Amino acid sequence: MIGIVVSGHINFATGMGSAVKAIAGEQDQLEFIDFVESMSTDELEAELRQAAKRVDSGEGVLFLTDIPGGSPCNRALAIMMDTDNVELIAGVNLPMIANAAFERDGAELKELVETLLDIGGSCMQDMRKELEAVMAPEPELKCEDGL
Repeated sequence: MIGIVVSGHINFATGMGSAVKAIAGEQDQLEFIDFVESMSTDELEAELRQAAKRVDSGEGVLFLTDIPGGSPCNRALAIMMDTDNVELIAGVNLPMIANAAFERDGAELKELVETLLDIGGSCMQDMRKELEAVMAPEPELKCEDGL
């Protein structure tokens, strides 16, 4: 099973962890690392490296971070650059993280990345447009031959 490490600023990771637990239940090989104000970026990277080792069963590790270019992303990127079988997605949302827990067993690491990127984009919706589409009146059907 692919190991997953979620990280982000302040309580992003632990907040997502609470939500994922409510949706998917307790998960093995899944850790949540917050980057809090009292932490240096070197300390963050050390925590991320330790977490990656704990969740790695040999099928790879996927880092999921909050902001592309933020410290959690940058430090996970450094790990990806010097560690085999590690991938990183930045800018994740709850549907991506929850689905990562469901989809990772039996998946290849690159395949999981593609699946999560598809899910992430498809979950964003303009709810006003969705509501307007549902509330739009049905077009009247005309049967010219009387049937």
